[in-house]
Amino acid sequence: MTFYWRMPEGLQLYYQKELSDYRSAFSKGELQVAWQHLERAHILGQPWAVEHSEVHWLMLRFGFAIKSWKEIRGQLLRLVFGGVKSFVGKVPTGNTGGANVPPLQPMEIPEDLKRMLSPFSPTR
Repeated sequence: MTFYWRMPEGLQLYYQKELSDYRSAFSKGELQVAWQHLERAHILGQPWAVEHSEVHWLMLRFGFAIKSWKEIRGQLLRLVFGGVKSFVGKVPTGNTGGANVPPLQPMEIPEDLKRMLSPFSPTR
């Protein structure tokens, strides 16, 4: 069983860039672009409990901002279980984290994110 607590510093740069791009797009009202950056941050942060939970928190706030009860419900459940799954190393690789996809469904990781993850995650 692989256990991760905090994201490696080198990967943290990519993760924080996605969150920064999310905040920028959201502040401009570019909601679809903002959401895509949250999904990318989720893929990067998923193996690490702290970052995984942080993205679900931001997705929950996004759900409130757009008044999507489906997203709010989905993110509340993911907040409860997502960090725990990361903590014990049992996450569906590549899952984008939104309520529009099943929480346990593995998904293909975009090539650019694979390259970012490869030096830091031997299981990918």
